[in-house]
Order: sequence, then C-alpha cells, then structure tokens
Amino acid sequence: MLDIRVIRENPEYVKQRVKLRGGEHWLLVDRVIECDEKRRKIETEKQALSQERNASSKKIGVLMKEGRGEEARQLKERMGEVGERLRELESAAAAATEEQEQLLLAIPNMPHDGAPVGADETANPVLRMWGEKPQIAEPRDHVQLGVALGLLDFEAAARISGSGFIVYRGAGARLERSLVNFLLDTQTLENGYQEVGVPFMVKRECMVGTGQLPKFEEDMYGLEGNSMFNVPTAEVPVTNLYREQILRESDLPIKMTAYTPCYRREAGSAGRENKGMIRVHQFDKVELVTICRPEDGFRILEELTGHAERILQKLGLHYRVIELCTGDVGFSSAKTYDIEVWAPGQGKYLEVSSCSCFTDYQARRMKLRYKDAEGRMRVPYTLNGSGTALPRLYVALLEQCQQPDGSVRIPDALVPYFGQELISPAT
Repeated sequence: MLDIRVIRENPEYVKQRVKLRGGEHWLLVDRVIECDEKRRKIETEKQALSQERNASSKKIGVLMKEGRGEEARQLKERMGEVGERLRELESAAAAATEEQEQLLLAIPNMPHDGAPVGADETANPVLRMWGEKPQIAEPRDHVQLGVALGLLDFEAAARISGSGFIVYRGAGARLERSLVNFLLDTQTLENGYQEVGVPFMVKRECMVGTGQLPKFEEDMYGLEGNSMFNVPTAEVPVTNLYREQILRESDLPIKMTAYTPCYRREAGSAGRENKGMIRVHQFDKVELVTICRPEDGFRILEELTGHAERILQKLGLHYRVIELCTGDVGFSSAKTYDIEVWAPGQGKYLEVSSCSCFTDYQARRMKLRYKDAEGRMRVPYTLNGSGTALPRLYVALLEQCQQPDGSVRIPDALVPYFGQELISPAT
C-alpha cells in the first residue's frame, strides 16, 4: 500500500500519478485523507482524556487524604464519564483505522515517474528485440504439433477437469519437466538465486500482502470460505516468506527462485487465446523474487529482466521486450517490463515473463521492514519476474523449432535435460 505520510504531505501528486492509470481509484485519496484526519482527531482526544484521567487519579487520593470527600466524589463521577468516552473513542478509533486500511488497500501503486503515459497496451513501447523470426513457410500451431507428436492430450484433460487444462504425455511430459529443471538451474547456478520450495496454498493475508486481494478475488481459486487460496503465482508464497519480519540491511538483497503450479480462473477471458495451452487454469512457472534496499530497486529490475531474457537467449527463441504504460501496468507495480516471445503458429508475440518493481508497496502490506546501518527502521523494495511461465514458453519452443517434416528440434541448451535432439512422430 502507499505510505500514508506521502499521501498526507503531497496528496495532489499522489492523485495525479494514480489518475494516470485510468479509472477512479484516485478519488479514494481524498477519502483516505478525511479518514486519517478523523482518526488523528480521535487519537488527540484520547490522549488528552487519558492525561486527564491519570492526573485526576492522583488528585482523588490527595482530596481523600485532605477530607474533601465531596470534591473527590465529583471528580470520580467525572472520571466515570471520561472512562465511558474513552471506550467510545477506542471503538471509533478502531473503526477509523480499519476504514483507512481498507481504503489504502484499494488504491493501486503509483506508476514510476518515467513510465510511458498511455491508456492501454497500445501505448506500450517496444524497447528491444533479440534474434530473428524463424522463416517458416506454413507454420503449424502448437496444438497441431503437440497432438500429432503425442505430446499434448486436450481431450483427456477436458474429460477429467474441463476446458482450460492440459495433459502432457510421454515426451511432452518429459519436455515440461526438462524445462522446469533448466529454468531452475539457470537461475540458481548462473544468476545467484536461492531455490526455495514453498506450499501451493496460502492464507488470505498473503494474497492481500502481494496485492492479489481484494481486487482480483474473482480470478482466484479459494478454499475454506476464501480463507485459503491455491497460489496464482509463486510470487505470493515466496515474497511472503518474509512477511511481518525485520531484516538487517546486510541481509539484502535477498534473491529467491521457486517452481510452483499456478491456478487462475481467468474469469471473463474468451476468444482465440483459449485455444490450446496459451490461456489455461493451471500451469507451471518458475518465479524470480528479490527483496532489496530502495536505492537499488530499479537497477535490480534491469538485472532481473536480463535474467529472464537469458532463458530465451539460451534457447535461441526470438523475443521482444516492452515497457508497460501507466494505463496497463499491474495494480501493485510501479514499473514493469514484459518479455514477449514470438509464436509463428499464432502469428503474434506472447507474454512469457512480466518483470516488475513494486517499490515499497507490497512490503507495507506485508509489514516487512529492515534496519539500516544506522539502526533506522526502513521499508524495502520488492521485485519479481517470471523466469519464465511454462505454457507459452512451451508454445514458442514447439512453434519456433518446428521442422518441415512436423518434427521439433530441441535447443542445444535443453538437450542435456531432455536427452535427445529431436521430437519426431516416432519418439
């Protein structure tokens, strides 16, 4: 969430930055200020009454010793009124604090000052491209390739789970497993991330901490009355490993990577992207998470994005990097780069990684802090990125590496994991 002190000190700036996202979230800023003023007024009255009660308690004892019983009795009556008022104020303060908390949770992060301004994805600039589009006369899509090669079984998935799920068979399952191991080894052995194995279900407060709730609840798979959730991304359990903790500055940066399945309802999604494995309800992903000092955040975002790009470079897959504009950047993010890999069978680029710096927005929601070298309490920055998401990486690999005879060539970097150089109908 946003720092209440920043909102108090410069509300017009906050409103202007949030307004660039589109929508009406910026209108909540004034309500936060009104609520904050009410809460602070209550706290001021509470403090004054508490001081009066403490002073009167001492005075009652003196009056009783001096035999001034009537004055002591009147003062006791006054203290009864003070006590009743303090109880009312306690209740009002709790309500005001809760109201302010809910309002702050509903306000998205402020886009970075340097973020491109725009209303939607059409305003996202392409920053760079890597590699060349493979020249394929009549490219087949991943569904045609995967079914013909016996890698993917969508009919079986539909029978057991419904639409939006995948069954991998034989070499298809081995390819998925090989990709997961390749991704984890690259990020741990080459890029210095610590691998962590985390639960695939998390408490509600963890989803609030990283910003999936309350806004995106309809897209999540909830359990036990939505007190628990299947993870939509490893970002949630991995970042929350340090929730409500106080770190040391010497601990930072903390770099972690994890594999998890991811579960999303994809409420309201429709169209061609539902075909095959491009948009599904359950998919595998390797996530990168960093917790760092604020002054290092945007430099580390560049590094983290490069670590995700390196996966596609090692696999020899053509891709591009775009920066999300103010109207397209995610709810909790201040700055985001999307990495989009070319899919010849689709005739378009597919997002395979989204790398974001959340500034201190998530850390405040998680009550995560650290002590700097001078012993001052500070709030760190959090970052994450897909390193990468498997379904669309799988799609791009099949479609970019397809051969004229319908076989698929395995990239050299993946061969040691997969165990062979080619997937053919006879595999």
